[in-house]
Amino acid sequence: MADRSQFLRGTLEGCLLKIIETDETYGYEIATKLKSYGFQDISEGTIYPLLLRLEKNGFIESIKRASPQGPQRKYYYLTEAGETELSDFYGLWSEIRNSIDRLFREEGSDNV
Repeated sequence: MADRSQFLRGTLEGCLLKIIETDETYGYEIATKLKSYGFQDISEGTIYPLLLRLEKNGFIESIKRASPQGPQRKYYYLTEAGETELSDFYGLWSEIRNSIDRLFREEGSDNV
């Protein structure tokens, strides 16, 4: 039942927003940062459609810039709406995490 990809699906956009909040960045760099945080199963093929959706929803914007290693790169940065979305995401994530933690503490962890 515990399918990692299904579990991550609802949270990955928030993680992308957090990475983009820190500094303007491009797709490959986002994938590399996610891997450094333990998201080994996330590929660039997963990231780009999410970036397009975030941009379509007005949470991020992009600009093309020259790259020292070839063609131009599309750099993403957070918009004001993206900052609000990130804050809302983290608040909701914290509520859910706290509820799950409380449930496992109170019901015991015999089945874990």
